[in-house]
Amino acid sequence: MLKNPIVLLDIVNRLANVMRSEYRRVGGEEGLQPVHIQALLFLQQVNRFSNTPQALAEYLNVTKGTISQSLLLLDRHGLIERYQDDVDKRVVRLRLSALGEAFLEESNPASLWQSGAREISAHRIRYCVTVLRAILFEIQSLNGGTPFGVCNNCIYYQRKSQRIHHCAWFGERLTGPETRKICREQAPKSSSLSA
Repeated sequence: MLKNPIVLLDIVNRLANVMRSEYRRVGGEEGLQPVHIQALLFLQQVNRFSNTPQALAEYLNVTKGTISQSLLLLDRHGLIERYQDDVDKRVVRLRLSALGEAFLEESNPASLWQSGAREISAHRIRYCVTVLRAILFEIQSLNGGTPFGVCNNCIYYQRKSQRIHHCAWFGERLTGPETRKICREQAPKSSSLSA
């Protein structure tokens, strides 16, 4: 029974429901729904190449209309900022405002999750991440979705030296912190599990 992937799906769904409830609680005083908290968390984690409304809609797997309305609300609350891309002025970029950063720091929407995972070893967490990422990648591939992923686990990531990082896809130098951000264009080094 424990080897049945449907058991894993049930656990993932239950965890998602618990976290959605936590996001609802965290955003309640501000009038924010779980999708708004998820949008803020996305902007906290995303790199400078993927911080667009379209990438956010793809990441959350919601419609452009939902994202448009969510961004309007977050903008009215002063939690995000919109700005033009430096190169292509038609592209709108998003980032957390100082108020948005403070909100996430004070509310710490991941605290319940962190408490629940506190006693789990780093090795087991790494394994779980590998398994769930592989499943997510496979489902998104089958569905035609965008995989997203952390920069330093991408085939385009190049570490030139201890302090010099480069993205071959965009042809740009990366800062150390950027290599730990998520990217829309990420292509995993390996989509298969080595059990």
